[in-house]
Amino acid sequence: MTGLNIHNLSPFTVGFDRIFDRLVEIENHPAQHGSQGFPPYNIRINKAEDKFTIELALAGLDESDVDIEVKENQLAIKSTYETGETADDKFIHKGISKRKFTRNFDLADDIIVKGASFKNGLLTIGLERIIPESKRPQKIKIDNKKEFLVE
Repeated sequence: MTGLNIHNLSPFTVGFDRIFDRLVEIENHPAQHGSQGFPPYNIRINKAEDKFTIELALAGLDESDVDIEVKENQLAIKSTYETGETADDKFIHKGISKRKFTRNFDLADDIIVKGASFKNGLLTIGLERIIPESKRPQKIKIDNKKEFLVE
């Protein structure tokens, strides 16, 4: 990675090994995270409610042409569209890109996919951050009668 040595961060972090490994993997293999900018997409956030929305512009496709899957914290969106074009089809201009694609989004451990909708060529996927009780802030009581040192 240019300008950032992840190993320099280790004294300041605990338990982030998987995240650092993933960042290095993305840097070394960027092509696996989707095609070169297709399809265009937006990611919206509602910070107050810990909700996110991913919108993909899929002109000319409908819901039967799209496959959405979540596996091991990765959201994969793929087209299943098969072009009906033949060698006899001629275009004066072809600006609508109906082609196969795969677009992947890495999700944090506490993000779940709530659902998806498809309307007017726009695929919308709803996500939400669910923080379990065990990960919510908690007060730690100081107890001078016990030792908590690792041996």
